[in-house]
Amino acid sequence: MASSRLNTRTLLLLSAEALLLFGGIVAAAHLRLGPVGAREELIEDYGYYKAALATAFCLSAFYLYDLYDFVVMHDRRELVLRLVQALGLAWVALAVAFYVLPKLMLGRGVSLIALPLALGLMVGWRISIHWLLGHPNVGERILIVGSGDAAVEIAREVLERRDAGYRIVGFVDNRPELVGKSIINPRVIGLVSEMPQLVKRENVDRIVVAMGERRGTFPVDQLLDLSLSGEVAIEESTSFYERLTGRVNLDMLRPSWLIFSGRKRQARMSFVARAALHRGVALIGAVVSLPIALLTALLIKLESNGPVLYQQERVGKNGRPFTILKFRSMHTDAEKDGPVWASADDDRVTRVGRVIRKIRVDEIPQFWNIFKGEMNFVGPRPERPHFVAQLAAEIPFYEQRHLVAPGLTGWAQIKYPYGATVEDARQKLQYDLYYIKNMSLMLDAIIMFETVKTILFGRGGR
Repeated sequence: MASSRLNTRTLLLLSAEALLLFGGIVAAAHLRLGPVGAREELIEDYGYYKAALATAFCLSAFYLYDLYDFVVMHDRRELVLRLVQALGLAWVALAVAFYVLPKLMLGRGVSLIALPLALGLMVGWRISIHWLLGHPNVGERILIVGSGDAAVEIAREVLERRDAGYRIVGFVDNRPELVGKSIINPRVIGLVSEMPQLVKRENVDRIVVAMGERRGTFPVDQLLDLSLSGEVAIEESTSFYERLTGRVNLDMLRPSWLIFSGRKRQARMSFVARAALHRGVALIGAVVSLPIALLTALLIKLESNGPVLYQQERVGKNGRPFTILKFRSMHTDAEKDGPVWASADDDRVTRVGRVIRKIRVDEIPQFWNIFKGEMNFVGPRPERPHFVAQLAAEIPFYEQRHLVAPGLTGWAQIKYPYGATVEDARQKLQYDLYYIKNMSLMLDAIIMFETVKTILFGRGGR
């Protein structure tokens, strides 16, 4: 997948890089100390364990810098820059660990050799692997059925994610006049009736069906024969798009997709486990953030008159309203003229408010909403009734985001930048629907980890 969810390729990449880094540190010990000295350092002084610790620090830094997100890493210069930054961060963190616990250190000489050696190995490895993944002759070969907006959108997303491992061989359509014409970059290479021959000629691995109007034109016989033959995988455009981008395309969506491909009914045990996880994380967060919360309350009180906490009605699960709690980040008269979309550079925000919004401290009181069961730690962000009514009238399927409890953070918040327009709400809904359909303990855990990254690096939306 193009999302940050763990998959086989990411796990293989992690394993390979762990071996490379570990091997590089061991090689540095041999270069610095020689065979006899390296043996003493690595075996008698637990050097292998120390090398494993350093490897874990490096892999953690790579994760923080999105080096396992193939969509982000499509630019080679960006790749090298982030590798340098990540290894620098890892070595600084290791230096602090060595200062606190000197017994963990392999030795200054070994570390000085290991850093440039690891950097050289990782840059060479990553450039090679990304070149291979982006090579036109490597990857799953895709044939797109259709030539309308949905087909073009699928092709555009694939072309923007060359490292995702898909290669478009072309389109097929019912109209003979389109054959040979370029739709976006790949051409229409034949008619729908010629699909069996084209699949063999072009060595197609997967057919993505992206036809708009289907009545009387849908190639049932050809697709059925190909499906039963087992020669090629066949997939609906909505499912393929979802897998590729980590979101649902509203323009491709039909009610039948929501009915037949909707989320599975959660088992009682799974529901209890998710509730326990969310409340447990909220409890830990509340305890850890208590000193920050007290300092924030004091600063808000010192800067401006008015309450420390801000209460506002939001729409929860199944459309039920509830009162959300936040640290006040605006002046008390910010909405004297009625509800207004918040913006990134909102002049209604106080100086303290601007800081606590940036680092998400204003959200700390919502741990209480989670304890009360009005929210989960992860889920679609709750919106105000005024805006829900407006957005539901303008955006199809908007009400479906209320099928689950709202969250303090969510898939849309880590995947889409800050926005405060109807179009932004539409884009975020695509991620919310993806989450609702695919929600699980694993996805929740990934979103929590990604949220920490978002806070640390100041990225993402609200």
